[in-house]
Amino acid sequence: MASLFLYHVVGDLTVGKPELVEFHETETVESAIRAIGESTERSLPIWKRKSHVGMIENSEMRQQRFVGILNSLDIVAFLARSEYFEDQEKATKTPVSEVVVPNNSLLRQVDPATRLIDALEMMKQGVRRLLVPKSVIWRGMSKRFSVLYNGRWLKNIETSSSSSNLPSNVNRGSSSSNTHTGDKFCCLSREDVLRFIIGCLGALAPLPLTSISALGAINTNYEFIESTTAAIEITRKLPEDPSAVAVIESTPDGQRKIIGEISACKFWQCDYLAAAWALANLSAGQFVMGVEDNATSRTLPELCVNSTVGDNSLANSGDSRRPKKFSSRSIGFFSNPASHNLGVNRSMYRGRSAPLTCKVNSSLAAVMAQMLSHRATQVWVTEEENDDVLVGVVGYADILVAVTKQPADFMPAFKSTEAFGNEIQS
Repeated sequence: MASLFLYHVVGDLTVGKPELVEFHETETVESAIRAIGESTERSLPIWKRKSHVGMIENSEMRQQRFVGILNSLDIVAFLARSEYFEDQEKATKTPVSEVVVPNNSLLRQVDPATRLIDALEMMKQGVRRLLVPKSVIWRGMSKRFSVLYNGRWLKNIETSSSSSNLPSNVNRGSSSSNTHTGDKFCCLSREDVLRFIIGCLGALAPLPLTSISALGAINTNYEFIESTTAAIEITRKLPEDPSAVAVIESTPDGQRKIIGEISACKFWQCDYLAAAWALANLSAGQFVMGVEDNATSRTLPELCVNSTVGDNSLANSGDSRRPKKFSSRSIGFFSNPASHNLGVNRSMYRGRSAPLTCKVNSSLAAVMAQMLSHRATQVWVTEEENDDVLVGVVGYADILVAVTKQPADFMPAFKSTEAFGNEIQS
């Protein structure tokens, strides 16, 4: 277990990662919708423009230009607000600086030689993206390991002042053995780290086969909304991590039955304007269970929204619009004709609108595989005996905490590199 996180570096995870293309805060919401639909990360880091074109930046200057991360739920919630919904043209031409929630701490620049254990520690404390230089001149042999390099202990010489609240060995990794050139970077997400970890499950034994309950990976402090409540209520305080809200029905005995979710990963390539209309006008239960054309033609007004995903829609980098009546299919959800009645056919397949769930005794490896295969940022946890009764949620942060839970004899991983080296040598 120790070798997996100690002897791998952030640079090992950057192979094949594309070069970062900055998305600036002056770009429009319409541009952001297209960019998110094309992004493999399903969200966008937002940047301020450089004050001078061609200027050479240090890591602190670059960190200050980072604004925050924009996802599809942020955009749908913005479009659903009454002051913007009446004027779609104005809403889609709004700069993303008015939509993104500023949070400079979500991204951290690190050296490719940063130990993976240190990167995990940063992500456990809230960092969601790691900015890694791509233009690096390695001197000598390739730096495969982060503790030993060419027979010598690495000397960590740089610590960002912005990470003073982290352990002393975190965010160090710049060494005299490499030189940065140019201004090319790539971004590592928590999903990238998870894909690396799931490829090394053997080294983590027995953790992968341990239940999420036994590992304490279930987060019971999740966001939820009653199915009868107006869906727009979630915009009063958008969930942060994970960016998802469970839609539930409360039982007389105080249990919560999950019937769906409203989340950023569900909106990734949806019709944003249709989703915004639904968020503003439907109950949370109607939103996730489905509303069909034939059930709503007499009650819902015709709406000028984008065509469904798969047509030349705003979600697919087009801009054609046609009047139509609202349907859950407009959002990209596929529901059965009777599912708008919350008490009927709930167990039937509902396509993308169905929440991703697991059991309390599901193994950590199974939950990780679920998240990666569905490109989800969270899995809702239900009781073993009842598929509907919600217990909590497992997100990226919960998994990273679980995989780094180590026995006392692994504590050297959190010591300084030199101290750990002295222990091994002795």
